[in-house]
Formats: sequence, structure tokens, C-alpha cells
Amino acid sequence: MNLLLQTSQADLQAQIAITGSKSETNRLLLLQALFPNITLANTSNSDDSEVMQKALKGNDEIVDIHHAGTAMRFLTAYFAVNEGREVVLTGSPRMKERPIKVLVEALQQLGAQISYENEEGYPPIRIKGQKIKASKVNIPANVSSQYISALLLIAPKLENGIEITLVGEITSIPYIKMTLALLNDLNIQTSFEGNTIKVYPKMAVESKVMTVESDWSSASYFFSLAALSNEASISLSSYKETSLQGDSALVEIYAKMGVKTSFEENKMTLVKQPNFELKTLNLDLNNTPDIAQTIVVTCLGLGIGCHLTGLHTLKIKETDRLEALRIELTKLGATISVTNNSLTLIASNKINSNVKIATYNDHRMAMAFAPLALKVPIIIENAEVVSKSYPDFWEDLKHIGFQIFQI
Repeated sequence: MNLLLQTSQADLQAQIAITGSKSETNRLLLLQALFPNITLANTSNSDDSEVMQKALKGNDEIVDIHHAGTAMRFLTAYFAVNEGREVVLTGSPRMKERPIKVLVEALQQLGAQISYENEEGYPPIRIKGQKIKASKVNIPANVSSQYISALLLIAPKLENGIEITLVGEITSIPYIKMTLALLNDLNIQTSFEGNTIKVYPKMAVESKVMTVESDWSSASYFFSLAALSNEASISLSSYKETSLQGDSALVEIYAKMGVKTSFEENKMTLVKQPNFELKTLNLDLNNTPDIAQTIVVTCLGLGIGCHLTGLHTLKIKETDRLEALRIELTKLGATISVTNNSLTLIASNKINSNVKIATYNDHRMAMAFAPLALKVPIIIENAEVVSKSYPDFWEDLKHIGFQIFQI
């Protein structure tokens, strides 16, 4: 499905309810599988979370998680400690190109039985669940934080808990802290000192309702819309000023691009400020790589340059996001260069109109480029890919005043 997006309206007034965080939901779904007396509220309606839930509740020998990278990592750890259960964990063709070796080797250090069905280091993998007594493991610190979170989430059910030594410089600390905070909410004891993380065993937890905060990554597109508008007052729920999600850094980042954020009860409101001066945005996104696409597209729309670093994990996402950004932004007339870790956009007021944006089976490519329709008509290819994290995205854009046509 290809969609043409345009709008004659650069004054945005709307109230939008955004579904629960995919990151929090998937962590809590795994914890609920380990501790069934937990009840969850405001869970994500994303494809990834539905895939995760289905896999945890099912009994199939072959578990296909399609494009869901978080599910692949978390379920690898979960099935490794699910005694007596044997599964083959597989996914889409792209998932079979995404590395899993670091996590598999960490679990094997603990005594897990995991083998590769095809190419070493990549899914599909065969997992024979068993009781694990070992507790100490080393893992490179600069890998996806999901590998580390996968180990932390199963740790309470290990006989001796877990002690993880992170080797090197740590990536995506907020996501590790999110996992530990959710464990702490269940009165599971943890510590994170220097490069050592410990989670202590806890075989049972008290019954509790865990409410998922709405997704900050999904909110990023509305920050972009507010920045690119003439005037905007966009209220989003349900959000809180002190968030577990690293992408809440959006508040500080977009303040530099003329968006003021205020909080009241469970809502945040984004208001476009009439005057701001910024020629080039320099950011290290080591802790928040998922918002890089949104930020660079916003900069293009504002006619400012940017230099973004800390982006090495983007190369192993749903697509090589750095290369995808380079190709698509160039179509729009941008001057952009990328390395394995960074992206540089040169300031320009030129944006080509009616450009077809390829999405590479990547939900964030579709949504990050959509706000540019405030500047020029734009075509998003394979627009249905947004269901991976934000199924209601196109309807919410219509609500905010976008004209959207299927072509």
C-alpha cells in the first residue's frame, strides 16, 4: 500500500492517545510469563507485542517472530530456561540476517543448550530449555541493550540469579535501566555498579497490576510535526515527566528545535515556539538511537544541518537504517553522508516534492518521513509497515489534519 500525504494545514491542534510502549510491554510480557500473577494494563497493540504474546502462550515447536527483533532476543533467553521445552526460533528473511551470536554465547556460558539450524551466529536457532545454575557471564558492552535485557529478565528465575560483567563502553544505558526498574517494581533486588549488573533470585512475586507508559518513540513523530508546523498545540497521553524510556530525551532535543513540552496529569502538550535559532544540531544518540531517523528528517524540514553520532546499532535494525536514510534523503535533495557510527546532513532549504520514500520493511522509515508532508507532498511506499509498532499512525495523522490518499 502506497500513500500520498499532503496537507494545506500547517497549524496543528489535536489530542492523541498513544498505545503503551512496545519496549516496556515486551519486557513485562516476559515477566508475566515467568510470574503469571502479574496483570498488565495499557499494553502496546503493535505487531511486535502481539507476536511476543502469541509465542509466550503457544506450544508450537517452531516459533516464527517475523520482523520482531526484541521478541527474538527476549525469547531466546526465555526458552533457554523453559525446562523440558524444545523450540526452533525463526523469523523473516531480514531477521535471519540479524546477528544473535553474542546473546547465544552468553547463554551458553551459563550452560544453555542452543544450536544454529543454518548459518552460525544467525537465526533460526534450536533451543533446548533446561535448569541453569551458573550465574556469572561476560558480554560486550557495546552490543544492543536487548541482549543484556534478555539476560536480566530471566535472572530472577535462575537458581543463583545473575552477575553480568559488561566488557568495554556501554551502549543504550536507559534501556538497561528500564529493565532493572521494572524488576525493582516487582521487589526483585538488583544492582548496577560500574560495569557489573546483578539480579538476585526471586521465585515468586506478589500479585500486582503493572501499567505500561505510552511509547515515547511513537511520540517522536509528533515532536517532529510540531517542529515543522507554523503553529501547534498537540496533547499526547499517557505520559509522565519522569520516564523509564530513554527516548524521553526528545523533550530536551526538540526544545532546541522550537518545541516546548509541558506535563499535566497523564498528558504532555507540545507547543511550537514562534522563534528559535539553530544552524546545526550536534547530538550523541548512543542512548537513544531509535529517534535518529525522526531527528534528521526534522532537520531537513527546518532547513538546518545536523551531525549525529552513536548510531552503530542502526546498521543491524529492521534494515541498515543509516544507508536507508542516506538513499531516501538524497532523493529529497539533501546532501548527506554516513559512516558506521554517524550521520551528517548539510543545511539546505531545498526539498523535492512528490518523492517516493522506500520503507525497507522498517516502520520507523515510514513514520519518520511522514511529517515532511507539512512542507511538500510526499509518497510513502508500503505504508502498512507501521503496524510493527504503531498501527493507528495513519488514522492519527488524519485526525491531526493530514490528507492521505492510497495510490
